[in-house]
Amino acid sequence: MNRRFFLTFGWVAAALAFFFGLTFSAQASPRPQLPQYATPTPGPDGRIIYIVQAGDNCISISTKTGVSIELLLGYNPMLDCDPVIEGQQLLLGYGGPAAYTPTPGPSPTPTIAPLTPTPFAGTTEVCILLYDDFNGNALREGTELGLAGGQVSVTDINGAYSKTESTISAIDPDTEESVRTCFADVPEGTFNISMAAPEGYNPTTDISYRLDVKAGDRAFVDFGAQSKSVQAVVPQEPDPSPNSPLMGILGAVLLLGGLGMGWYALRLRKPSSKFGGGKGMLRK
Repeated sequence: MNRRFFLTFGWVAAALAFFFGLTFSAQASPRPQLPQYATPTPGPDGRIIYIVQAGDNCISISTKTGVSIELLLGYNPMLDCDPVIEGQQLLLGYGGPAAYTPTPGPSPTPTIAPLTPTPFAGTTEVCILLYDDFNGNALREGTELGLAGGQVSVTDINGAYSKTESTISAIDPDTEESVRTCFADVPEGTFNISMAAPEGYNPTTDISYRLDVKAGDRAFVDFGAQSKSVQAVVPQEPDPSPNSPLMGILGAVLLLGGLGMGWYALRLRKPSSKFGGGKGMLRK
């Protein structure tokens, strides 16, 4: 009987222990949780920054942020864990800026704006040719090519633009024309174009010219110069009254003949002394 009693008591004790174990386990107090930490939002450059608080150390920072101490030291080589400085900024890593999801709204009605003309602020090009005016007639002919060594200036009348270049005597192989001295990117306006002939040459045209240009234009100006060693051949008209020796002799003969005939006429009109008084000498 004692054996059966102890066996029954053991089973009852075990059942009570199991029941109370389940009851106390379900009602046990939860473990204390660490304060929740919100990871900072990455800045515009993508860096995630943590600002050290009072009482922080490397272990607590690693625990709160979830970043290992090795990574903290790797991101922040100047970090001193004993102790950390309150207010110090620590780099926790890199991330993209928070994405912005726009809220869809009403679709805008497209509006066609009126076209506004845009002012054209372009430039122009001025090309100058100094040609060898061989015959000196101030007109460029096909055989009169470019002359090198002259100085040409393009100057704005307001002084906003001024540039000087030397003339050349090259020939364009494509057009077989003399290559001009060109001034590119010249603003629109009024300009004085002046030319200085090279040494040993005299200008045969005006040495200055005023030019008005507009944006997008291309202007051409020609100047002429003649070598001082070349004399222009000017044909002379024949003398309308040439002095011929034969005509001189003929004039002298006619003059002498006239004088002789005049003298002879005077001799005929003079009375003769041979017949004077002869009437008184007649007798009957």
